[in-house]
Amino acid sequence: MPSWQGKSKGNKFGYSCFVFLLKHGGVAPAYLLLKFVAFYFFAFSWSSSKPVYHYFRTKIGYSRARALLSLYRNYHVFGQTLIDKVVVMADMSNKFTFEFEGEHYLREMIAGGKGGILLSAHVGNWEVAGHLFKRLQTRINIVMFDGEHQRVKDYLSGVTGDRNMNVIVIKDDLSHIYAINEALNNKELVCMHADRFLPGNKTITAPFLGQDARFPVGPFLLAATFRVPVSVVFAFKESATHYHFFATEPRLYHGRRNQGVETALQDFVQHVEEKVYRYPVQWFNYYDFWE
Repeated sequence: MPSWQGKSKGNKFGYSCFVFLLKHGGVAPAYLLLKFVAFYFFAFSWSSSKPVYHYFRTKIGYSRARALLSLYRNYHVFGQTLIDKVVVMADMSNKFTFEFEGEHYLREMIAGGKGGILLSAHVGNWEVAGHLFKRLQTRINIVMFDGEHQRVKDYLSGVTGDRNMNVIVIKDDLSHIYAINEALNNKELVCMHADRFLPGNKTITAPFLGQDARFPVGPFLLAATFRVPVSVVFAFKESATHYHFFATEPRLYHGRRNQGVETALQDFVQHVEEKVYRYPVQWFNYYDFWE
């Protein structure tokens, strides 16, 4: 069973060091410091390194040497995405460029006046993608676990400012379901990850990268229940300064609810697999994802 607990790593001191460098020296010195931080996690964080090394060896099929090199690159790129998130969301001076593939699909969803669901996974840089949704000039609702430590959240909020979107926090009292329902009834877009769950959540199993994996049933149940257009979206870092945004053609999941859930899951897994094989180093699930 996956051991993810809904919390992200990092602390206020670590973030403040990088933000100081960003404000006074730009991206280059922050990236330089990151090389040492990435090596620290590569060498000493075995709890997160083991599952990612296993992923490179058994799912991607790398040799031991290539898997180890890719593990370090994985930490390094992940750190870069965190730095990039702060830079973009705080509107700091930068040289980032963006390519938007499938953006017209999202604009068609908005023009259709039905609202819609955007699904993604913990690959690439979701935070940058979310920030760039402001291009769509419509209300965006982000569904997420409130897993960051409050001190870090408060600190980053002071740096990046308020999010340019509405955040729906997943809670034990299920109040988030009503918030999602209200957003979709208002013909708004609702975005959520569909690749992680907490212990006790209902799950559904599907073959993923050659082995059965469990996914949260909630996002796919919403897609089948509300029957609004569903698109899968990603944003991947392709160079030090370039991001590539993807959005798939929206699909409606009609028919019986169980059938709709299974079809939505199959489509999601297919899109994620395609992107993982294309960008294998940008897989950021640092726990035992497979059963």
